[in-house]
Amino acid sequence: MPLPVRRAVEKFGNDLSLARRRRRFSQQSMAERIGISVSSLRRLEKGDPSVSWGTIARALYVLGEINKLQELLDTANDNIGLILMDEQLPQRIRKRKPATGAL
Repeated sequence: MPLPVRRAVEKFGNDLSLARRRRRFSQQSMAERIGISVSSLRRLEKGDPSVSWGTIARALYVLGEINKLQELLDTANDNIGLILMDEQLPQRIRKRKPATGAL
C-alpha cells in the first residue's frame, strides 16, 4: 500500500477515535450503534484498510458526519477533471452547413 494511502487511513482511524471520545461514546456503545463488534471498531480506529466502506459509512452516520462521505469526490469540485475537460474544448465552434437534398 502506498505510504500516503496508509497515512490517510491511519489518520482517519485516529480522527474517528477522537470524535467518538469527544462525544463520550465508549467503544462498546459506538460498536453497537454501528452494528459491529468492539474488535472491528478497534481495527477501524487503528486504520486497518480492510474495514468495509459500509462500516465506515455507518460510523460517519453515527457521528453525524455522513455528509463528509457524500462530498469526498464531488465532481462539481473536481478541479483536475474540470481542467482536463477545458483543455479539450474546441477553439471555435462553426455553424453547421445544411445537408444537401434536405426537404
